[in-house]
Amino acid sequence: MLSLVVLFGLLGNLTTGLVYISPLKTFWHIIERRSTEEFESLPYVCKLLNAYQWVYYGVIKPNSVLVATVNGFGAVCEIIFLIIFLIFASSPSRRMSAGIMVGVLDVVFPGAAVLVMQFMMEGETRINAAGFMSLTFSMVCYGSPLSAMKTVVTTKSVEYMPFLLSFFLFINGGVWTTYAFLTADWFIGIPNGVGFLLGTAQMVLYATYWKPKPKHTSLSPSCDLSHDLLSKEEA
Repeated sequence: MLSLVVLFGLLGNLTTGLVYISPLKTFWHIIERRSTEEFESLPYVCKLLNAYQWVYYGVIKPNSVLVATVNGFGAVCEIIFLIIFLIFASSPSRRMSAGIMVGVLDVVFPGAAVLVMQFMMEGETRINAAGFMSLTFSMVCYGSPLSAMKTVVTTKSVEYMPFLLSFFLFINGGVWTTYAFLTADWFIGIPNGVGFLLGTAQMVLYATYWKPKPKHTSLSPSCDLSHDLLSKEEA
């Protein structure tokens, strides 16, 4: 019989996996148009860095393999997305800018951080340092919905905050908060607790501002939550 810890860990893996694959529609759009248009690479660069940190934390902390596996899957997804972005960048300058960010934030920085923690720290100190870094990057990711929520209130429309993706983030935050409570792991609990509260707020906004869409709709950047929340162009 599955323990509650394993059950919520597996549920967390499922919901986190859904969050990680949420940009699929956006990148299919990029491939079809053979251009990134006005989409920004920064959200995916940050999500890859966040995934790296959680993989390392899950590897070095005992009994945290579920944390490592789902974020390993997420890292693979983000790497694929960034490769597509670099191939179809709408201009050489955008490709160069994205390449520099990938090199610095997704190669040099995490590599240096892991080397420092691995060879200059040990035991609980290493776990706490990795957990703190993971918590910090997760807070940045979970805090990003604030801009989209402001847009919803300003425009009185939920166009730029897709329901399913917001719903997955809401469920994901709740599941991992429960997992953190059961395992007394507040490095997981704090950012996901914040995410759960923000997700609840988004559900309230949906109930307040949702309107039926007309039958004919065109593809908009709203198909990718991360881009909507972090890109100025869509804010």
